[in-house]
Amino acid sequence: MADSTLRTTGEVRRVSAVVDALSLQLGSLDEPKREARDLLSALLDVPRHWPSLRQDDSIDADMWKRACVAASRRAAGAPLAYAVGRVNFRELTLDVDERVLIPRPETEMLVDLVLERCAAGGTAADIGTGSGAVAIALAREGKFDHVIGTDISSDALDVARTNAGYYAAMTRTTMSFVLGDLLASLPPTRPLAAIVSNPPYISYAENDALPPSVRDWEPAVALFSAGDGMETTVRLVRQAADALEPGGLLALETDARRASLTSELLATDARYANVVVHLDLTGRERFVLANRREHT
Repeated sequence: MADSTLRTTGEVRRVSAVVDALSLQLGSLDEPKREARDLLSALLDVPRHWPSLRQDDSIDADMWKRACVAASRRAAGAPLAYAVGRVNFRELTLDVDERVLIPRPETEMLVDLVLERCAAGGTAADIGTGSGAVAIALAREGKFDHVIGTDISSDALDVARTNAGYYAAMTRTTMSFVLGDLLASLPPTRPLAAIVSNPPYISYAENDALPPSVRDWEPAVALFSAGDGMETTVRLVRQAADALEPGGLLALETDARRASLTSELLATDARYANVVVHLDLTGRERFVLANRREHT
């Protein structure tokens, strides 16, 4: 971000002074000065080390006010992304709030796996799109003709449509978003080239084990599933086989506790082939991919 963006008329404060003031607001947290730098960096959409390197630069009055509000929310326990109202995902900067799950770095790898396996053309569907992170990334970086995002939450779709609007003019692939449960609301078009999803997979019994920043802030509909966390995945696997074109890709994100169950579910369904489990960057089983059989 250029200095001219920061040096505006009205009341200004040095970056170092802003960090010190925010640190006081964030005093109840571990490492409040680091929290202050991270918060300011996120608001300005600059690298995390920027406040340390540019301590004598100026912050205008409007940004100062936004930083104070964000620090208050962060001190109350809000995840950083909700406190500042935005998150980075791959090459995107997305609006996020309590209506949507915060996109995780692990999910960026899900996009990579899909892009590696999908040739040009066809329609991809991001099921449970939330903020629209995966759908927009696939539209921006892939070679699909069209990308559809679905969600059971109309509030989430409002966020996704807003985010997609930021990038629509710079994206060759068209995007659309529809309200509905899993694949039920997909338009009656030709079969899909890819179905991608990070479905809810946490069991209700695991609620107390979740960090408060997740349990108390992120939407339950995007986190929890019945059937020991597998009910949504089971339904999605069954529906996807009828919606995919022959050879089409199903790519799912899950957790290490359920990756083997998901791969077994796919392996025992005669409509799928090439079932593969991929590890995330920490070495945990995280992603399960399969193709719709050419013939069944």
